[in-house]
Amino acid sequence: MRLIEDIVHRPYPLPTGVWVMKQEWHRLLFAHWSLNPAQLQPLIPKGLTLDTFDGQAWISVVPFYMRGIRLRVTPTAPYLSAFAELNVRTYVTVNGDKPGVVFFSLDAANPIGVWLGRNWYHLPYFNADMQVQVDGDKVTYSSRRTHKNAPAGEFQATYAPDSDVFHAEPGTLDHWLVERYCLYTVGRKGQIVRGDIHHVRWPVQRAKADITLNTVAPIPLTNTPDLVHYAHKIEVLAWPIKAT
Repeated sequence: MRLIEDIVHRPYPLPTGVWVMKQEWHRLLFAHWSLNPAQLQPLIPKGLTLDTFDGQAWISVVPFYMRGIRLRVTPTAPYLSAFAELNVRTYVTVNGDKPGVVFFSLDAANPIGVWLGRNWYHLPYFNADMQVQVDGDKVTYSSRRTHKNAPAGEFQATYAPDSDVFHAEPGTLDHWLVERYCLYTVGRKGQIVRGDIHHVRWPVQRAKADITLNTVAPIPLTNTPDLVHYAHKIEVLAWPIKAT
């Protein structure tokens, strides 16, 4: 089955129009912290509703690296097709509809990718010095934000899978955290815009993570997340942003 045809797991239909970009995401850690919603609500753009699970808000730090980045009508470009990225996100809806994520930051080790992310998708991308080392299943990851006039942010961790692969069941916290199919951000005119994505169900694993430095979030986080997931690889299709 082609990726675009594997849709029964989606919480809402595919967006109209054609996808414009394809990416591969590799060696992801999802490090999640549970928080009182009052801690995150002031940080959410007006027009978005903070999503909660059993009354708790969540913030996630997600390091990984990308490969195979290309536009629908072009082959992969050597300099743009692979780089490390680390994002910090929380979970939102628009009036309870289309659950997605909003990013507090996206650090990336590619200046052109950062420029495109900031100007095409209006996302808070920042240049960063990043290293990723893979030894079997173990990933050693470090990131230090270098973007001019940006808030300081560093992250260092070693992580690895710690269970068999599984697909999260609807209604569980695992599913609520990982099965998100759009991002929200603030457009050039101050309006809320949405960027849709599509992929198969996340093939996640339980994980173990040793986080030794973690200052990338907009609020202080401990070095011990409440929950961690690992995913080896997933292919992603992305659509252009549009008004909600």
